[in-house]
Amino acid sequence: MDEPPVGNGNALFPTVHGGRMSPDAVQYLLAKYVLAASKDCPSLQSKRISPHVLRHSAAMELLDAGVDSTLISLWLGDESTRSTQPYLHAHLAIKEAALAKIDPFNKQSPGRSRAGDELLAFLDKL
Repeated sequence: MDEPPVGNGNALFPTVHGGRMSPDAVQYLLAKYVLAASKDCPSLQSKRISPHVLRHSAAMELLDAGVDSTLISLWLGDESTRSTQPYLHAHLAIKEAALAKIDPFNKQSPGRSRAGDELLAFLDKL
């Protein structure tokens, strides 16, 4: 971001001509650098890392840091703030905070769900 823009472009990751990279070019470069990083971090070899995964991870980190979902939506360039709703649904801390604000049913704390051994064994087989 400290470098001057190439040509008349204002793309964050410009091509050599200053234009925007194609989705294929972004995926190619990401795969190239994931492969290079997997030499130092072998666990990356078994993970599916895509531009969407990076986008999702960034949104979840911002949400975890307390950034408002509307601002995250704007930062990600979403057409609508509704696009950020899946991140809210996936964020466990927000769910736990909401549960902490309700009156317990029958004076019992709802607590956090714990999966039994049978369910965990089933999920391990998937």
